[in-house]
Amino acid sequence: MVGIILASHGQFAAGIKQSGQMIFGEQEKVEVVTFMPNEGPDDLKAHLEEAIAKFDPEDDVLFLVDLWGGSPFNQANGLFEAHKDKWAIVTGLNLPMLIEAYGSRLSMTSAQEIAAHLVEAGRDGVKIKPEALEPKPATAPAAAPAASNGGKPGKLEYVLARIDSRLLHGQVATAWSKDVKPTRIIVVSDDVARDKLRKQLITDAAPGGVKAHVIPVDQMIKIAQDDQHFGGERALLLFETPQDALRAVDGGVPLKTINVGSMAHSAGKVQPNKVLAFDQDDIDTFGKLKAKGIDFDVRKVPTDSKDSMEGILKKAQDALNAAK
Repeated sequence: MVGIILASHGQFAAGIKQSGQMIFGEQEKVEVVTFMPNEGPDDLKAHLEEAIAKFDPEDDVLFLVDLWGGSPFNQANGLFEAHKDKWAIVTGLNLPMLIEAYGSRLSMTSAQEIAAHLVEAGRDGVKIKPEALEPKPATAPAAAPAASNGGKPGKLEYVLARIDSRLLHGQVATAWSKDVKPTRIIVVSDDVARDKLRKQLITDAAPGGVKAHVIPVDQMIKIAQDDQHFGGERALLLFETPQDALRAVDGGVPLKTINVGSMAHSAGKVQPNKVLAFDQDDIDTFGKLKAKGIDFDVRKVPTDSKDSMEGILKKAQDALNAAK
């Protein structure tokens, strides 16, 4: 695996590492180097060397640095020169770039391959509101893909169905999208479809090259029956609740496995692990999904080990019984 060093003036690198973990989960072989006001170049070089020493000797090293020409860059560059056939440095570190780096390590084994990929992600992460202030592209953009009513004959392919109360967030937009490669991310929820602000935030959060939609459950059922307009389309479905997922399955959406990622805690719910909370209706709903032949894949990101849904539901049921 490519080792990543986050280097910055002050505590920026430590803070962005924490932010990246909140979105993408704990990561191995990621070290932080901070250059503090009371330190000199030799101190900084020693910190970088200590960080590199924590990796395996055969590991490629990717430096993600705050500023081109600053001390963290200069000291990293001095170390890079002896390994410039394998190592790489990218400056202008921002959170979209870091998340993309984590996701890229799932499929790329070269620091330089990842580095070349990150520049676009870092730039794409810089957006502006109102959109009218966005600089005009130098050339006209390519024509948008045809709308669904002009699509190819065939039905939608379902590459992932996920229950996640946070819906479209970093783990979905980066890790899962990179893993299953959807052409469309579809949030299936009556409540969210009625909420204009939430709909806008979700469509804005779509990763590059992927369309995001928010639709009611009944519309998803109709789309599942459409064999004329969605040929070649790969859908990642997001359900806010297991109840919405059950309605979709009952209506004929042909799911075989549902990934269970996050269910928020609220009054009346018990929480058998850090990310999943249930009331009795939730437990009963998962029982109905299981009775319909649905398998459950319990993990936040593709690199996590799968947890036992049966064991989690038993803990939840025991906790609810004890609370009565």
